[in-house]
Formats: sequence, C-alpha cells, structure tokens
Amino acid sequence: MSRPRPLSGFPEFLPAQRIVEQRVLDSLVETFELHGFGSIETRALEPMSQLARKGEIDKEIYVVRRLKAEPQDGSDADALGLHFDLTVPFARYVLENSGHLNFPFRRYQIQKAWRGERPQEGRYREFAQADIDVVGLESLAAHHDVEVARVILEALERLHTDFGVPPVLMRVNNRRLAEGFYRGLGIDDHLAVLQRVDKLDKIGPDAVRALLAGELGLSDEVAERCLELATISAPDASFVERVRALGVSHPLLDEGLEQLADVVGAGAKTAPGRVVADLKIARGLDYYTGTVYETELSGFEHLGSICSGGRYDSLASDGRTSYPGVGLSIGVTRILAPLLAKGTLTASRTVPSCVLVAVDSEQTRGEADVVAARLRARGIPTEVAPRADRFGKQIRYADRRGIPFVWFSSGEVKDIRTGEQVAADPDAWEPPADDLRPVVSRA
Repeated sequence: MSRPRPLSGFPEFLPAQRIVEQRVLDSLVETFELHGFGSIETRALEPMSQLARKGEIDKEIYVVRRLKAEPQDGSDADALGLHFDLTVPFARYVLENSGHLNFPFRRYQIQKAWRGERPQEGRYREFAQADIDVVGLESLAAHHDVEVARVILEALERLHTDFGVPPVLMRVNNRRLAEGFYRGLGIDDHLAVLQRVDKLDKIGPDAVRALLAGELGLSDEVAERCLELATISAPDASFVERVRALGVSHPLLDEGLEQLADVVGAGAKTAPGRVVADLKIARGLDYYTGTVYETELSGFEHLGSICSGGRYDSLASDGRTSYPGVGLSIGVTRILAPLLAKGTLTASRTVPSCVLVAVDSEQTRGEADVVAARLRARGIPTEVAPRADRFGKQIRYADRRGIPFVWFSSGEVKDIRTGEQVAADPDAWEPPADDLRPVVSRA
C-alpha cells in the first residue's frame, strides 16, 4: 500500500498537539461547569430540511446517503446531512426534549462539525466547536446576553493566562439597535441592509454605499446614515451618545442601546480591554434577533472570528411554543490548528507518563508491573519499559518519550534530566507538580 495523502481540510494532530487540545478542552469544560452549564451531545446527522431552513448555507452541507441506497428508498426531502454548526441541532434537541428539560436550560456542547468550504488556515471541513447556550420557555431575560459573553470571555482569558493562547477582542452589536435605527429612517427591510453593511470590512464603505443605493434604492442621505452608524465603535458605553447624536429615534433602538451597553459594561469588568461595541457587526445568519458577538484572536486577525454567536428568539419553535435563546460558539480547531502548526503552543512531553518503571529481566517483569500499579493507584501516570534492555537503553527510551523519571527495582527513582537518583517508596513518593502531567506552554 502506498503512503496515503492527507485529506485537505480535515486536520489531525500529533500526540503532543493532541495533549494541547485536550488541556484546552478540559479548561473550557471546567469554566462552563463552574457557571452551571451542563453537557449534552447531539447526533452528527440532521434532516436536510432542518439544516437548510435558516440562512444561505445549503452549499456548505455534506449530504450523507447509503452507498447501496435505492432511488425509492427516499426523496431529497428525506436526505440527511452532517451538521455544519451546533446551534441548529441544539434547537432541534430542545424541541424534541422540551418535556424533560428545566428552563431556562443551560447547556454546553463540544463536538465536531462539518462544512464543505474551501480549506485554508483557520477554515476547515471538519472542526471542533465548544458552544454554550441558555434557552428559555416563551421568554428569556436580557441579562443572559450579558452572562454568556461574561462566561466566554472568562474561558478565553483563562486559555490566555494558563496556556499562552493569544488574547482576544470580542466585538458586540445588537440587532434590535440596528433594526430600530433603520426603521427610524423609514427602512422596512432591515435584514437586507444588515446583509450589505456586514460586508463593510471586505469591500469598503464606497462599495457598501453603492449596494445600499443601487440594490435597495436608498437615498444618498439614508445610505450615508447607515454607514455612519456602522462606523461607531467604543470600548465603553460612550457609543450610546454617538448613536443619539445621529438624530434617529425608535423604541427598538432604545432597547438595543440599553442591552448593548449592559453587555459592554459587563465585559469590561470580566476582561478589561477585551470587549468593544462595534456597530457594523451583523452576523450572516438571519435567525439572530438581539445581541450578536464576534471575537478575534490578537495577532491572528486574518483568521476571522474565532468565537461568535448571538440572541435568537425564533430558531426553536414548534408553532405553538417558542424557546428563545442566546449562545456563543468557540471555534476550537480554528484557534488551535494554526497555533499548533506554527509551534506557538507546545506540550512538555508527547505522552502522559510521568514514570517509566525499568525491567531487570523478562522473568521479573511482574515485579515492575506491581510497582507501576502502586504508583498508578496514587494518580501517577506510569508505564513499564517494553523490553528488558540495558538500563542505558531504557533511560534513552524514556528520554525520547519525554518521561522525566525512571524507577529501578533497587527502590530508587532517577530524574533523567538532572541525573539525580534517590531512594523512594512507590506508596509515598510524589513527583513535582509540574511533572505529574504534561504542561502546555507558549513556545
């Protein structure tokens, strides 16, 4: 069999890189659970009718069919696709299980998702996401918009301080603010304006102005007002007065300004300097109805948003009951894959083992197994040498794997980095805290 070629867009990590990913995921789980979010997992497949019902994402979906399926086995309406995010399957999960859930329902979910887009740095066809959401029954208090931003900022700040992941900047806006502003200008189709304003960073103000006038028929004055709103940005509540100065009024605008000011204020307390009101942020999917969030990784802005989400009031509804929610999704693979590829993040060793128990001979391997079991019983990751080679070879084996300590049948343990060798009891010996598990650091 010839050497297989990598499949573009489907990243696979080496053992040391996987250790980094696992530590990052463990940190996220701990933060989420500290805030009372419980874990769920949803299936990988969803009906195409469910996946494609919101937003223009049908070209990104991987459709799944049985290899030997007959034409009469099902129609296109019955086709299944791999979920492209975790929000749509979560909405379906809430509807199916609403009778068993306590509202407001708080969940975190860490799973793979799939999108058929062109692979490039920061964009993959298979990737891991870490989501949190709070969902209510018929209504959901606005303070949850503040809460999810605070939790995510805390989680990302912890990755920065504990592992050296670059700091982030979260940009927030509010769909009610934008809709109220546009309606105050006499615009009825606010979503059409949002979709074009969302292109501001990509095509520039002149091109957006031309789209607003040419495609939507807005007057030059109204188009200019829309652009003036989109250029407002502030790290504090000062954006409120700047919006007021534009002279537009509408009840939705007032509501959106208040909600956005609360989010920005809370973010400034949780992670100073990490959140900013940016009134051009729109988010492409049309199910968002309130606060929207996009987050950049400092020094890696070219990756785009590594954490995004927003408030949705009608995504989950069975026609009689609605389940409004708000949530954020961290693109774990989008963050880690570029950092790991560049060697920015690294693990102190490639294996979890802290101790290698040396084997004198194959006849005494059982004794080495007993020592290893006693160390493991105390939570010390331990493996036994695979061969009864000369001790020098066994030490080199440990060194290649990054295992810091070798245990000998004489009852002594050696730190192979310093050469220090001391007598030790497997029922009492403790390694230094930094050696017990692999440590993740920024190179």
